[in-house]
Amino acid sequence: MSHLLAKLDSRSATVVVCGAGYVGLPMAVELATSGFSVRALDTDSHRIRALNQGERYVADVPEQSFDQAISSGRLKGTTDPGVLSLADAVVICVPTPLSAGREPDIRHIVAVIDEVVRYQHRDMLVALESTTYPGTTEGVIAPRLGARFELGVDAFLAYSPQRVDPGNTTFRPRNTPKIVAGVTPACLDAALRLYRGAIDTLVPVSSPTTAEVVKLFENVFRAVNIGLVNELAMVSGQLGIDPFEVVRAAATKPYGFMPFYPGPGVGGHCIAVDPLYLSWRLAELGQRARFVELAESINRAMPDHVLERALAALVASGKSARGSKVLVYGVTYKRDVADTRESPAFAVIQGLLRHGADVSYMDPLIGELTVEGVALERANAASSFEGYDLVVVLTDHAALDRPRLLAEARAVLDTRDALAGLPGARSHVYGL
Repeated sequence: MSHLLAKLDSRSATVVVCGAGYVGLPMAVELATSGFSVRALDTDSHRIRALNQGERYVADVPEQSFDQAISSGRLKGTTDPGVLSLADAVVICVPTPLSAGREPDIRHIVAVIDEVVRYQHRDMLVALESTTYPGTTEGVIAPRLGARFELGVDAFLAYSPQRVDPGNTTFRPRNTPKIVAGVTPACLDAALRLYRGAIDTLVPVSSPTTAEVVKLFENVFRAVNIGLVNELAMVSGQLGIDPFEVVRAAATKPYGFMPFYPGPGVGGHCIAVDPLYLSWRLAELGQRARFVELAESINRAMPDHVLERALAALVASGKSARGSKVLVYGVTYKRDVADTRESPAFAVIQGLLRHGADVSYMDPLIGELTVEGVALERANAASSFEGYDLVVVLTDHAALDRPRLLAEARAVLDTRDALAGLPGARSHVYGL
């Protein structure tokens, strides 16, 4: 172990980061710029080719740091799992989606661990960063890694959940406090030494299961609060109120309140997926995560609510859905982020198509879009909004020309409060 610790302390260790996507590439860059020799291992040959050619394909990675990591030679990409034989430390950042039955799917984690075991050697640290259900590290990974070498003596295993907020230019991996847990005290010590050079603040916790729950709880907190304001949005019409105005006003309270805003639904990996990892695990233990289940049902119902509001806006404009020209603005799950994973826009578009609408989309970050086998026409950002019977704003990208939208559109369904505060007539603007 002393040999491994010395290499981690001196940053002469070779680190293999498995998964070079939204989570893995930022971490690989931080480790490389802190002095480690880093190899990014990924099955996507196009991604690895781009990395080795110095193409920054994840926008959240600062350009200067990326260029420094590549030009120094400390960061290189590979598709060859044999590189694991050279690893002193392995950091796993692979996707953990939901199955078709909306249950945890950790096949990518298991596949990587099987490769690690194939090349495992004495004094190797493995740190899992992928979000997963409580008990994965100790119940699934530890038995595999501990089969040949004793954990905490000859092999080391830790869990340190990723905290990545796409589009956030203030908090990057380096200045975001990082949770770290080891299956033994020696494992924790090794993991802390790995991350110490790349992350400003480390937060050790007592066990990997605790760390797994911390990650899930962070996103459950958001999902539950989003569910609360989405429910407010659903009843706002009957109450005759604007839910965004309510939240903005409540946010002036200087204590005891944190603002969350309604929208067309939740998307991305974290909010749309992670809470179900916790509720699934509790169900395995014979328990129910009632708040998670309630928030999930409300948030999943929001696209249908948006569809109903869109149909009502058309009727109010003297139109029916069938044959109407509808423009959907913004199809990514989050503002100014080129990621459509779990985006609620798909469900809204599907509903409009089923009702016979002629749907186009406008999104500066998405070049092509196919929904239910239909390739949607992409409207140019400079196109006039007046040619559509309804414009539905699902994602309020900064590039949206808000004054022009308000002036040109015949009818607007604004699910993001994108037009708030603009001067001009608003009788044609509909909210949640």
